[in-house]
Amino acid sequence: MITIIHYGCGNIRAFLNVFKNLNIPVSVATTKNDLEDASKIILPGVGAFDFVMQSFNKSGMRDVVEKKVMEDKIPILGICAGMQIMADSSEEGKEAGLGWIPGKVKLFDLSKIPFVTKIPHMGWNEIKPTENRLFQNIPNGSRFYFVHSYYFEEENSVAAIAKTNYGIDFTSAVNNDNVYGTQFHPEKSHLNGQQLLKNFALL
Repeated sequence: MITIIHYGCGNIRAFLNVFKNLNIPVSVATTKNDLEDASKIILPGVGAFDFVMQSFNKSGMRDVVEKKVMEDKIPILGICAGMQIMADSSEEGKEAGLGWIPGKVKLFDLSKIPFVTKIPHMGWNEIKPTENRLFQNIPNGSRFYFVHSYYFEEENSVAAIAKTNYGIDFTSAVNNDNVYGTQFHPEKSHLNGQQLLKNFALL
């Protein structure tokens, strides 16, 4: 069963609508007991790093999720800030991240972007994926929806499974063993997002 973590930091309804359209069963977890039958987990995230990390810690679900991910090795997909908290730390806050994918979350440096722009990076942008099951049937250059001012700088370049350009190339998706993350929002990315979530369901 795909289980979506509901801890006050994500648009759960959008995910439910996508999986309904795909005819894929899904459940929502608000307590650790709701995770008992989870065979795959989605960890949404919207908000500042510290707020998201603190909310996850206070949810009472972190220990169970970590056991399922780190020991039982079930697939997990972090979305936006849900991916960022998988890092070790962030320039945005003081909280320690989960450390599931070694790296640090950094603020876009506008002085290094060779055109006049602003943050957050918001709207549709292209991805350049590597060969990875998460991107099956998603062509190079496919567009996804982004809203973020910080990006994931992974410690090991092998963990990066997609790049996106916003003046600089940044990592827009990561994978380390059974741990996956996307900086973009597949639940807001129409057909490409549906395909990605279908791929995750089939991992």
